[in-house]
Amino acid sequence: MILELSVVVPVYKEEYNISEFLQRIVPILNGSLNDFEIIFVLDPSPDRTEEIILAHHVEDKRIKLLKLSRRFGQPMAILAGLSRSSGLAVVVIDVDLQDPPELIPQMVVKWKEGYDVVYAQRRTREGETLVKRMVAWAGYKLISVISDVPIPANTGEFRLMSRRVVEELNRLQETHGFLRGMVATVGFRQTAILFDRPARVSGKTKYNRWFGSIRIGMHGLIGYSNFLLNVSTFTGFAIAGFSFMLGLAYLIMKLRGFPFPLSNPTIVILILFLGGIQLISVGILGQYIGRIYEEVKRRPKFILDRAIGFDND
Repeated sequence: MILELSVVVPVYKEEYNISEFLQRIVPILNGSLNDFEIIFVLDPSPDRTEEIILAHHVEDKRIKLLKLSRRFGQPMAILAGLSRSSGLAVVVIDVDLQDPPELIPQMVVKWKEGYDVVYAQRRTREGETLVKRMVAWAGYKLISVISDVPIPANTGEFRLMSRRVVEELNRLQETHGFLRGMVATVGFRQTAILFDRPARVSGKTKYNRWFGSIRIGMHGLIGYSNFLLNVSTFTGFAIAGFSFMLGLAYLIMKLRGFPFPLSNPTIVILILFLGGIQLISVGILGQYIGRIYEEVKRRPKFILDRAIGFDND
C-alpha cells in the first residue's frame, strides 16, 4: 500500500527515548498528513528497546519494526528502512530528538513545492564539545573543497527524500552507507531548512567520542574523491624534486671546495621524514584498497531477522 510519508528511525539501546519520541512525532504527523508509517530499524540491543517498540506497535499499527540479525550500524539500518519503506516521501530521523520532529511539516511543504530532497542544516550544535564542533567544521570544509559531488555542510541523516530519490538510493551498491554522499550522488532538486540542534533528551551517543566523526568524515574524503591519492603523488614528486636540487647543490659545493658537514642527526631526520611520508602514502593507498575489497565481496548490506507490521511479514 502506498502511503504519503514513511519515517525511518534507526535505533540501538534507546529504551528511554522511544516513548517520548513517539509522543512528540505522532501528533505532528497526524496534524499534517493523510497517512504515514514509522519504521524503527533495530540493531539488536541488550536493553528493552525492542519490547517497547512492540508495545507501541500493538497500540498503533502504523508503528513498525525491522530487526537486523546482528549489529550492522546506523548507516546500514537506514538503508534497510529505506528498502522497506512505502511512502511517496521518506524522512530519516534520529530517535534522540536532536532532530526536531517539528521540522517535518516544513519539509513536507518543500517537497510538495517540487523539491526531491529537503535536508535539515544545523546553525548551532548544542551539547557538543568545542573540540567536536571544530573537528566537524574542519571536516565539512575539507569535504566541500575536494569532494566530486557537493555534500552540504552541517548536515546529518535528518532529511526528507522523494520516492524517486529513495528508489535510486536502493539501486546504489556502495557498502559504506554514507547517506549524505549517496544522496548528493543521486542529485535531483535539493534544498535546506535551517535549525538549531538541541542536546540529546536522554542517554549517550553510540558514536565514539573521538573517532566517530573522523570515521564518518573519512567516508566522505575517500568515498567521493581521489584527492588524497593526488596529494600523495604530488608530495612524492615534490620530495623527489627537492632531493634532486639538494643533490645538485651538494655537487656544486663539492666541486668548488665548500665544506658541507653531514652529521648523524641530519641523516636521521631525513630518514625519518622520508619514512613517515612513505608510511602515510601506503596508509592512504590502503584505505582505498580496503574500500575496493569491501565492494568486490558484495556481501549483503544488512540481514533482517524480523519484520513486524508489514504486509509481507
